[in-house]
Amino acid sequence: MDDNLPPAAPRSPHQPRMPLGVRFVGAVMRRGRAFSVAHMDEAALARLQQLALPEVGPADLVLGRRPRNVHVERASLPGPQGDLPLRIYRPRGVTGTLPVVVAFHGGGFSLGSARQGDWLHGRVSAGVGAVVVAVDYRLAPTHRFPAAVEDCWAALEWTSEQARELGADPERLAVMGDSAGGNLTAVTSLLARDAGGPPIRHQTLIYPATDLTERLKEDRSYRENTLAVVLSNEDLEVFHGHYVDDGADPEDWRLSPILAPDLSGLPPATVVLAGRDPLRDSGLRYAERLAAAGVPVRVEEFHRMPHGFLGIPYLARDARAAAAAIVAAQREALTR
Repeated sequence: MDDNLPPAAPRSPHQPRMPLGVRFVGAVMRRGRAFSVAHMDEAALARLQQLALPEVGPADLVLGRRPRNVHVERASLPGPQGDLPLRIYRPRGVTGTLPVVVAFHGGGFSLGSARQGDWLHGRVSAGVGAVVVAVDYRLAPTHRFPAAVEDCWAALEWTSEQARELGADPERLAVMGDSAGGNLTAVTSLLARDAGGPPIRHQTLIYPATDLTERLKEDRSYRENTLAVVLSNEDLEVFHGHYVDDGADPEDWRLSPILAPDLSGLPPATVVLAGRDPLRDSGLRYAERLAAAGVPVRVEEFHRMPHGFLGIPYLARDARAAAAAIVAAQREALTR
């Protein structure tokens, strides 16, 4: 893995055109205001949070199917305020003690579930040859910050403690997450460093939300992607309002890991960025700070992609390349 952050690709004065499938998703979302959190009242949001995706069905045509050579089982762990549901992925036919990856889903801290990551989690499990533990942490606004942080930390500790029971090696442990899950991945990596463990060998931050302060609005990517596909600036404002109450310290690095005073001693990182994402620049800023602190960082940017593109792998062709880069980085970190 490279020890230094590669230079960012030059920004074109004209943004690259998104693929047809992604533009189709954008058109559907613009026509259907119910798809945007910015246009949901709390009752509608609560109904959506309670909606469980079936194990098989039409949703897989958008979210992607889990590889056939990966088995998934449902379980739970004791969380700070009750049991937390888990999805545990294992590659079929692989024997011996495996590495383990703890995964945190995206959804602006208010939406989403471990089930929505079946396609990527399955590819990681099969490609790395790892157990993947995906957690359903508590969602806002019923459970505001720091509930998600507490749950993800509990999941990391539980996975480390139960690794042998899972057929996994607690010394070969990684964390990963997308969007809000990328934020929680960065935060749990910092917490683990400060607590002296569990030992994490690698962190994968997929279009992470690293800066929840007003500084985000100064980023060029934020200004250029006001009405972005999947995640608009208005959506960001609403997600923030759901997750962060008025009493929270806006400078708390558990909200915005980019504000952590020291990023040294963290595990090597792979940071996946989407060029048509309002969070693109804040993700790059975090990668640059990691590199400046001496953390090995690999940045993978997909210039034509919107935020969340790994969640629509059959429509966003770059999802396959991004997944392959994630698998390669994790395999290197967890098998050497």
